[in-house]
Amino acid sequence: MDHLMRFSGRFAESLLTEQLDRVSLSFLVEDLQIRRGGVAPNICFGLAALGLDPLLVGSVGEDFGDYRAWLERQGVQTWPVRVSETQHTARFTCTTDSVDAQIGSFYTGAMAEARLIELEPIAERAGGLDLVVISPNDPVAMLRHTDECRSRRCNFVADPSQQMAWLDGPDIKRLIDGATYLFSNDYEDGLITLKTGWSHEEILERVAVRVITRGAKGSSVLIAGEPRLDIPIAREVARVDPTGVGDAFRAGFLAGLAWQVSPERCAQVGSLLASYAMEVVGTQEYRLGGTFLARFEEAYGTEAAAEIAPHLCNLGL
Repeated sequence: MDHLMRFSGRFAESLLTEQLDRVSLSFLVEDLQIRRGGVAPNICFGLAALGLDPLLVGSVGEDFGDYRAWLERQGVQTWPVRVSETQHTARFTCTTDSVDAQIGSFYTGAMAEARLIELEPIAERAGGLDLVVISPNDPVAMLRHTDECRSRRCNFVADPSQQMAWLDGPDIKRLIDGATYLFSNDYEDGLITLKTGWSHEEILERVAVRVITRGAKGSSVLIAGEPRLDIPIAREVARVDPTGVGDAFRAGFLAGLAWQVSPERCAQVGSLLASYAMEVVGTQEYRLGGTFLARFEEAYGTEAAAEIAPHLCNLGL
């Protein structure tokens, strides 16, 4: 859960540089928004919105009840989620001042217990797993789940993103080696190369497909031996809040994989879903209504829309 607050002044006016080692401050905030968050729930929400049946895997606290009910109403399966007996659900608390400077804290809480989750019992109950997405989580859990996917020959997506700054080269290599797909943004792409010492060509020797998001410049799909695909963004109706846009892109791309359309179409679906996330405050507040296919055709053309239309016809999108 994200607790987001707004301070009308400037933090800098209350900070004394010569006394930073003795800071003791509080700020009177004027707004508080509590939003559902988390990379995995955000991706699952987007998948469910496109008619898929995602399984959410992670560790939460006993305070997860309302959030669980919300996700299940949206079509997300939450039965694999582990509930901690001692810790609260992970939480991010952030105060933003009038010039968009931020002071934030992240409480890991129950997330640290994700390392206790084994994927095999989940796969057995689910009747198999099509694709496991290993997104930023407890680093030990990420490594465990990656190793388990490799040992059980299960296709997986490496998506370390926000944890990239904390991971060292050997751990990053362990997370991405053998991945069916590797997701990153262009900044994280540079970190992967820097920390692993692998060139782009060497990375493509170890993963089947690379997907790199580039903000307003769109996204790229790289497959060894094939020309790079560059996909432009789908223009949003409004630019309200970029939080969760990357998660929505991933959900759209993964939905395309489930529909077995081309990598280009996958990235286009991801881009359009990301535009919906941009248009609202909150990572799970967008609604597709009946406009998705029309907006897709406007962005990418009639032929592209015809390829995804069969997968949307029963959803009223």
